[in-house]
Amino acid sequence: MPLETVSRRDFLATSAVGAALASAPAVAQTNANSRLRLGYIGVGGRAQTHIHSGCDLYNVDGSVEIATVCDVFNRYRDETAARVAAVTGKSPAKTGDYRDILADKSIDAVVIATPDHWHAKQTIDALQAGKHVYCEKPMTHSVEEAIRVYKAWKESGLVMQVGVQSTSLPVWGAINERINAGGFGKILQYQTEYFRNSDLGQWRYYKLAEDMTPKNIDWKMFLGADLGLAPQMPFDRAKFAQWRCYWDFGAGMFTDLFVHRTTSMLKATGLRFPGRVVGAGGIYLEYDGRGVPDVATVVADFDEGVQGLVTATMCSGETPIKQVIRGHHASAVLGVGEGFSGYDFVAERPQVTHDSSIVSERVKVGGVENSSLAHFKNFVDAAVAGRPELVNCSPELGAAAMTVVKLGSRSYREGKVFHFDPDNLTYSDGSSAWADRWEKMSAEGAAPRHVPGWTAGDKGSVLFPSEYQKLAGPWVNGKDPADA
Repeated sequence: MPLETVSRRDFLATSAVGAALASAPAVAQTNANSRLRLGYIGVGGRAQTHIHSGCDLYNVDGSVEIATVCDVFNRYRDETAARVAAVTGKSPAKTGDYRDILADKSIDAVVIATPDHWHAKQTIDALQAGKHVYCEKPMTHSVEEAIRVYKAWKESGLVMQVGVQSTSLPVWGAINERINAGGFGKILQYQTEYFRNSDLGQWRYYKLAEDMTPKNIDWKMFLGADLGLAPQMPFDRAKFAQWRCYWDFGAGMFTDLFVHRTTSMLKATGLRFPGRVVGAGGIYLEYDGRGVPDVATVVADFDEGVQGLVTATMCSGETPIKQVIRGHHASAVLGVGEGFSGYDFVAERPQVTHDSSIVSERVKVGGVENSSLAHFKNFVDAAVAGRPELVNCSPELGAAAMTVVKLGSRSYREGKVFHFDPDNLTYSDGSSAWADRWEKMSAEGAAPRHVPGWTAGDKGSVLFPSEYQKLAGPWVNGKDPADA
């Protein structure tokens, strides 16, 4: 789509970046003279938000410079370069091959916003070239790729941020702190959503244009078929511009939308890789040649004894379920969307909690005016400081969320239940082992498991059986167990 061109003076006069940056959580003290030189790999669609963030930061504090823009479509890179020049007064270089950016030793970091099937390859190449990486969600196209990226990042010592901007909201950290202190009791379940509706069909609002031709688009590079990233196929404008509808390049709502909400829930609960995943859904209305479903649900069970659910349809948007984290003593109710500045603490009945001090309340945490800008600045600050641990959405979190949603999509397509081994980062087809484990724990009267970071002992994690429960048990040789 055409990019709006504004002057640097007009930009500074109208931009709300100052207020947005003021509302962003402080991350690290950076050297005022440090400037991160950025190369943007893929500048269509979502990348334009990151271009805007880069221009914002250049004009406000000079912390970044957009050095090069790369795209397989000549119009995208030409319009983006013109926009950057108009807003910052500096013209970035242009290229159609991301490897030119990696070979440029003056570039410190890359911003990857290509279709999903390229994410892992470009991320690992960038890390190996010594570049910090901001990679748009989902982190990869497959679970195997997610594990490879996670391991490559750990070995690199570099900063990497996964582009789930909602993880820069302070609400998730506030909930996690209360969870770990036992404020909700034993955590049992989260539910989340991402409902939409469209008269065009989801993702068909990305416009097709006559100048999208093999002459203007490097189709070979887009596919990456020579690298095994996608199969060879004839040029198709829809598969270029609306690639989220097709399995070769994305996974529809699973990796475009579910990954957003799942990542936030993992951040709030402290959970990471799942133990068991199943998915369901289908194409029930959008029969327009797409491959991905318009109704879907993923259920993930975790070794810590927690279940996660994410569900949606792309064909009905006004009646979504609320986002909720449920504990034995209380729940955090967030509502819908992602611009949260607090949550409703909903207490269970005192007859259950045995603690009348646990009462429902509205908890105000504070929000972020522009989460995309705050998330981008978090990455820049961490990269300038050289501290990978400062990012709000690490590759560990990105790999865990990707494992949940991608195994969910594969479960839907393949009719399988998947078990995941968090210790070895491997997965297998399901069996009765998952249910067997919990039934064995119940038979043995085991203590409940808890989320990582839990410090509250057995708070909100015990039952208070009635006296008559002592009458339960098998009669062996005609002997009443109550007499034992």
